[in-house]
Amino acid sequence: MNTEVMPGLHSASQQEIPTKKRFVIVFCLFIGIFIAYLDRVNVSVLAANDPFLVEMGIKGIPVQIGMMMSVFLAAYGVANVVLSPLGDYLGPRKSMMFCIGLWTVSLFMGGIASTFTLIIASRVLLGIGEGVYYPLQSVFVKNWFPKQERGRANAAWVVGQSVAPAIAMPFFAYLIAGFGWRSNFWVCLVLGLIPLYLLWRHTADTPRQHKSINAAELSLIEDGQETPGPKAEVIPLKTRLSGFVGNYRYWLLVFWYLCLQCMYWGLITWLPSYLKTARNFSWQEMGWLASLPFVLSIIFKVFSGVLADKVGRSAPILMAAMFFAGICVYFGASTEHKYLSAVLLALAVAFCTMGTPVAWTLLQGIIPSSSMSTASGIMNGLANGLASLAPAMIGFFISTTGHYGGGLLCLVFTGAAATVAAGILALQKY
Repeated sequence: MNTEVMPGLHSASQQEIPTKKRFVIVFCLFIGIFIAYLDRVNVSVLAANDPFLVEMGIKGIPVQIGMMMSVFLAAYGVANVVLSPLGDYLGPRKSMMFCIGLWTVSLFMGGIASTFTLIIASRVLLGIGEGVYYPLQSVFVKNWFPKQERGRANAAWVVGQSVAPAIAMPFFAYLIAGFGWRSNFWVCLVLGLIPLYLLWRHTADTPRQHKSINAAELSLIEDGQETPGPKAEVIPLKTRLSGFVGNYRYWLLVFWYLCLQCMYWGLITWLPSYLKTARNFSWQEMGWLASLPFVLSIIFKVFSGVLADKVGRSAPILMAAMFFAGICVYFGASTEHKYLSAVLLALAVAFCTMGTPVAWTLLQGIIPSSSMSTASGIMNGLANGLASLAPAMIGFFISTTGHYGGGLLCLVFTGAAATVAAGILALQKY
């Protein structure tokens, strides 16, 4: 049957211009991750807001401040590992819509919270929702893009992770100063309805399920896949696991991604507080300087996505990203000049995040479609779950050493370890 259908499909594709539905899909993914990151980083600004800290009873307690991000990441990591197969059963579209429903409930809880316990509970629920959501974006890219376009496609949605905090830091600083700390929860709740609408109205799990795609674009996508597209039947868990658990290259990539997440969440959780408290920037200066890492990350991510498609290799980019990130953290924490410190720490965030789209591109190249949701969830879940220790660990070192530098310098070791892991993959020409 296939030999009769596909020639007709190719014949049709030669007579028409391909539609651009795959780019609509990646736009929806960009908006979704943009909103998701607004929701998860708003506590970074709250960590520097005295009225919030006093009302929650955590002012001057660094470990509890770090817990706001740590419990989110712990729940996020567990949800990635345990609940990621949900995407294989319901499909990415329905699963992601369900996740946004969980976000909405969590933000409502944060908006009405009168105790620190309720804030923690809202962060746990947000972590569960976003933990299931995140790896499903990689499933969309795997299903909808030929392999020669995936570096740019991944960069296009991953850049939302940087655009959101770049806007969020000064925006939430302004919003909280004018309307109080609860306002950031209500604004995030309303914005979360946007990706819910886009997923419902403009996406489909696979190109063949989309009503508006034409034969030319369908042919372009399917010709660029390593293996035939996913079938409708449910694939047994054992089959999905067999696609990656024995692949040591997969586990090297997971370790690299863990190091990235430790550095990323450690830095962005404490950066606003570090700038305001340790470097004595004003509240307004803190808001703008805290956005600088993410402005730079946008540029770095786009560059790395294009570069990965151009050179056809990922590991050297991953290696360079974490090497230079570690160097920037070291000198950023050591220098006595506060503006130089702010710029170097901003570059550290930008360097480590430039590897994100490249890491997902490498994963999509080494894992079969039938295992993509599960493999993505385990990689993202283990990395973020274990990285949940980083914000609280930095808080512990701050308390122990009496200054922020001691907390930040421990991240230099994660950069070195990631460089070694990526170096092994680079030697194997990945």
